[in-house]
Amino acid sequence: MEKSHAYGAGLALVAALGFSLKAIFVKLAYPYGVDAITLLALRMGFALPVFLWVGLAGQRAGTSLTREDWLKLFALGCLGYYGASILDFWGLEYISAGLERLILFTYPTLTLLIGVVFQGKPFTRRELIAVVLCYLGIGFAFAHDLGQGDARNVWVGGLLVFGSSVSYALYLSGSGTMIARLGAMRFSALAMLVSSAVTLLHFSASHPVTAFIQPLPVYGWGLAMAVFATIVPVFAQSAAIRRIGAGQASLFGMVGPMLTIAFGWWLLGESISLAQLAGAALVVLGILIVSRR
Repeated sequence: MEKSHAYGAGLALVAALGFSLKAIFVKLAYPYGVDAITLLALRMGFALPVFLWVGLAGQRAGTSLTREDWLKLFALGCLGYYGASILDFWGLEYISAGLERLILFTYPTLTLLIGVVFQGKPFTRRELIAVVLCYLGIGFAFAHDLGQGDARNVWVGGLLVFGSSVSYALYLSGSGTMIARLGAMRFSALAMLVSSAVTLLHFSASHPVTAFIQPLPVYGWGLAMAVFATIVPVFAQSAAIRRIGAGQASLFGMVGPMLTIAFGWWLLGESISLAQLAGAALVVLGILIVSRR
């Protein structure tokens, strides 16, 4: 049991590391002139064969999907790895990777608030404290970024990334019943297939095919994002949840903001201040409180 738990914890840390690298890869690709939807299309295109293989294998082995299942998958796919991703990529054109990760990390509190407002779930004092801590932490991080550059860019980027967090929280709120019905791995693969299809449709409607002709480093960062920030963490997280449960897996994921801030400083030359570190600590503390059961 202890060996299985250690393996699950390791998988959860791998997932956190992979998700933390996404913003770094995006920031490293942008200087070559690629735009958000083209970069997202490259990410999804490179990841598509793997999710197609897993999704088809699950289709053969699992129960058949009804029309209602496909409609739910389409809606969740649009909200999850398409809607949340494109808003996030747009936001990263304006703000630092560290601030992006802190804002995105509010999705557990948003999921909680969605449950309170739309599903009639109770709202406890502990959860209120967690929400206050998270948004106070984001305030500290905002203060850091406002002092580093154009205030308008910080607000525009922050709002776009917050929209991404709302989209992902809606995706999580609606995915519980589908995961129970299909299993985490199969659901993740099918939702990713829907997201990939919608992303590629968006790209084809807004860009000529020649927009896929990019400098070689853009393909490298797109491939790295597909493998290390999409395929590996998605399946590692699903496997971790199976072994140690969603609650514990999410606790290990709390290292994510700190990792992104560290990678942003190391690889992107982003500055680190006491205000940013204090903000990160408050956000992590808030998520820790709201994740306890």
